Amino acid sequence: MRTLVNSLHDEVALGLREQIFSGALPPGSFLDEAALCERLSISRTPLREALKVLVAEGLLRHEPRRGCFVAEVTERDLDEIFPVIALLEGCAARGATCRAGDADVAALEVLHLRLQQCAAEGRITDYYTVNHAIHEAFITLADNRWLAQAIGDLRKILRLARLQQLHAPGRLQQSLAEHLAVFDALKRGDGAGAESAMRTHLLHQREALREVARNHQSRLNP
Repeated sequence: MRTLVNSLHDEVALGLREQIFSGALPPGSFLDEAALCERLSISRTPLREALKVLVAEGLLRHEPRRGCFVAEVTERDLDEIFPVIALLEGCAARGATCRAGDADVAALEVLHLRLQQCAAEGRITDYYTVNHAIHEAFITLADNRWLAQAIGDLRKILRLARLQQLHAPGRLQQSLAEHLAVFDALKRGDGAGAESAMRTHLLHQREALREVARNHQSRLNP
């Protein structure tokens, strides 16, 4: 019975997580336990276990006597998260550089060629997809499960903000140049250079997001 409950609450957590990331449950939304139980045809026990998982991940916040709400990411959160994830992904880039073999470099070459093509054609959605694959490849190559877990946890929080940093003027080409700098360092076996370039890349993302926010605000308040 315990295995069944665990399996069910994991399934419920996965479904709610996907709704949060898709925007179906936007930041600040209240999760009505009774309505969810009825809609999902489950009891309170697996639902509450799922909610505990999402609270632990930072995707929900629990308020005593009120219940759970979808977490909201503030500008302060972003200011605090980006330096941390920059350090972590920089560490991953160094580890990947130390472990990359010829086949790994060849696979990364293909990804970077795709990235260049997406940038040249202005296909931002496809660029995001390839960009994610490149970051994942570096993390996988680093082969450090604790590092991967820490990065994954922070990425979940960042996804709440539904960030669109590539819409900042000139950011697409800047991002591409930063990726190529990381890859160039890896090909040269320069772990420190790859780490520094990756950290710069992540910190520049934060600066681009500030610009996007400023531009959005200026349109709202001309």
